[in-house]
Amino acid sequence: MARIKGIDIPDNKAIGYSLTYIYGIGRSTAKKICEDAKIEEGRRVKDLSEDELNKIRNEVSKYTIEGDLRRQVSTDIKTQKEIKSYRGIRHIKGLPCRGQKTGRNCRSWKNRRGSKKIVANKKK
Repeated sequence: MARIKGIDIPDNKAIGYSLTYIYGIGRSTAKKICEDAKIEEGRRVKDLSEDELNKIRNEVSKYTIEGDLRRQVSTDIKTQKEIKSYRGIRHIKGLPCRGQKTGRNCRSWKNRRGSKKIVANKKK
């Protein structure tokens, strides 16, 4: 298996799809990386030479990916929570913050935050 930025990418898949195993690289970014490195998108990773892999590694290093990107996203969410923006409040409550309806959908979001537990029932 080839390693790019500490991530093992599968050998038996095309390089365009294999690059999407790296967090922060989707199909369009993978296509752009292949074009910049002058490598066909459909070639398998196992067929690439070490020189071609180094070209891809150099192109990938220009992007913010993996740990740096995860850290950046989490700090952005934390900032939104601190300034109490609309999206930050939705994050705090565990609700979807991209405009989805909540009456009929987003059951997984409601379950993800956990059900509200009753601490003590007081008898009257």
